[in-house]
Amino acid sequence: MINLSINEGKLKNAVKRAAEEGVILPTFEQMKNPELIPDRIKEKLKNVGLWEINSLNLFRISWQNEPQKAGGQFSGVNFLELPSELTGVKAKLVALVGKWFPTGAHKVGATYGCLIPKLVTGQFDPTAEKAVWPSTGNYCRGGAYNSQLLGCDSIAILPEGMSQERFDWLAEVADEVISTPGTESNVKEIFDKCWELRETRDNIQIFNQFEELGNHLWHYEVTGDAMLKAFKAAGDPDSRLAGVALTSGSAGTLAAADRIKKDYPAARLAVAEALQCPTLLYNGFGDHRIEGIGDKHVPWVHNVKNTDMVIGIDDNDSMALIRLFNSETGREYLQEAGVPEETIADLSLMGISGISNMLAAIKYARYYELTEDDVVMTVLTDSMELYGSRLEEMMEEAGDYDRTKAAVDYHRHLQGQKIDHIQELDYYSRKRIHNLKYYTWVEQQGRDSEELKAQWYDYENYWESLHQLAPEIDSLIEEFNQKTGLLEELI
Repeated sequence: MINLSINEGKLKNAVKRAAEEGVILPTFEQMKNPELIPDRIKEKLKNVGLWEINSLNLFRISWQNEPQKAGGQFSGVNFLELPSELTGVKAKLVALVGKWFPTGAHKVGATYGCLIPKLVTGQFDPTAEKAVWPSTGNYCRGGAYNSQLLGCDSIAILPEGMSQERFDWLAEVADEVISTPGTESNVKEIFDKCWELRETRDNIQIFNQFEELGNHLWHYEVTGDAMLKAFKAAGDPDSRLAGVALTSGSAGTLAAADRIKKDYPAARLAVAEALQCPTLLYNGFGDHRIEGIGDKHVPWVHNVKNTDMVIGIDDNDSMALIRLFNSETGREYLQEAGVPEETIADLSLMGISGISNMLAAIKYARYYELTEDDVVMTVLTDSMELYGSRLEEMMEEAGDYDRTKAAVDYHRHLQGQKIDHIQELDYYSRKRIHNLKYYTWVEQQGRDSEELKAQWYDYENYWESLHQLAPEIDSLIEEFNQKTGLLEELI
C-alpha cells in the first residue's frame, strides 16, 4: 500500500525546494478535470512549449491537452476511433493518444503518480536524494523530466538496445544515464542495477514503476477517467463498452480497466504480451521488439484477479505495420484499401506498443465476435516521433518497399489477425499468473509474501483501499501548495 506517513524534516526541505523552483503541484482531480486548473496557470501555459522544462507543464500531465506542441490549452480527451476499414473488425476501437503529454508519452503521468505521494509526505527529499528511474524507456524519460521540474537530480536506467531517440533526449535531461545489457525483455538486469546502486551509492531513492502502487493509482484515476470520457464521446447511446485491451509493460495502465469495470461490470480486461516472450500465456521467456513493454515477470502492481484474458502479439506484426503506416507507399495502399484519409493522417500517433495495443483489441474483438454496437478501449502510449531510427533500420533491411510488400503487410499482419494464442482466464488461471509474482518480488526483490497473499485473498481491503487514496493525496498536495505560497501568489 502507499505509505502516507509524514516526515516533517524532509517535508520542509521539499517545500523549500519547490518554492525556490516555482513548482505548483496539480491534484488528481485537476489532471482528470482541467477546468479546475486556475485560469492564471492556463494563461501562462499559452507561452510554454509542450516538452519545455517548465514546472507549469506539470499541469499538462493529462489526456486532455490541446494537441499542439506549444501554447496549448485543454480541449477534451485525445483519442482516435479506428474504423473497420483499418482493423477488419466490426467493433469500434477507441484509442487514447499519448503523444500530447510532455515528453510525448503518458509515462510522465505514471512517474508523477509514483513521485508525488513521497514528495508531499516528506518521504523523498529533493535537496539531498537522487531519484532513480528504472525503465525500458519512456518511464525513465518521464521521471527525469519531472525531476528536472522539481530541481532534483535523476538517474535514468534503461536497456542499451532501446531506440537512439530515447538516449539522445535523456542525455540532455537526466543527470546520469545508465544502460543495462539487453533490450526490451531484459527487466531483471534493470532490477540488478538498482540493487547495485543501493549497495554502492548514498542518498538515492528508487521509484520502480513495476512495484510502485502510485503507478497503478494514477492510471486508475486519470487514464480510467479519460477512457470513460472517450467512450461517451465516441460511442452511440446504445453502444456497449465491451472491454479494454492493453499490453502489460509495467502493468500500470491496466489499472484503467479496474476503473472501467466499476461503471461497466460486464467489460473485460485483455492483457497482451509479445508472443516472443510469453510469460503470462506460457510461463515463457525470450526477446522481442515491442519497445515499451517489459517482460519475464509479473509486475507487483498488476491486479491479476481482475484480468480476464491473455493475448499473444507477434512482434513481426507490430514491426511490419510500422513500415506500412509510415511509408508513402504503405499509406497509398491503405487509401486504395478504403481506409479513410483522416485515419491515415493520424497513423503516426501510434508507436510500436500502440500498434501492439491495437492488434490486441482486434484479436479481442474477433474472439468475442463483437458487433457494430461494441466498443473496445485501448491506449497509444507514444508515437512514431520516438522511433524514427527504427523505421530507417527496417527500410534499410527490407530494401525497396513497393506496393506488393505493402499489400502483404496489410493482409497478413493487419487484416490477417487470428484468434490464436489467446487464453480466457478462469479463477485458477488467474491464480497461476498471480503466483508467478512470488519468484520475482519475494525471492529476488524482498517483498513481503503476506502482502502478496493480501493482493489475492484480501482483495477488497487491498485494491479497493488503494483506489480510495486519491482524495487523501490531493489534500496533501493542496497543503504542500499552501506551504510554498506560490499558488496564492499566482491567483
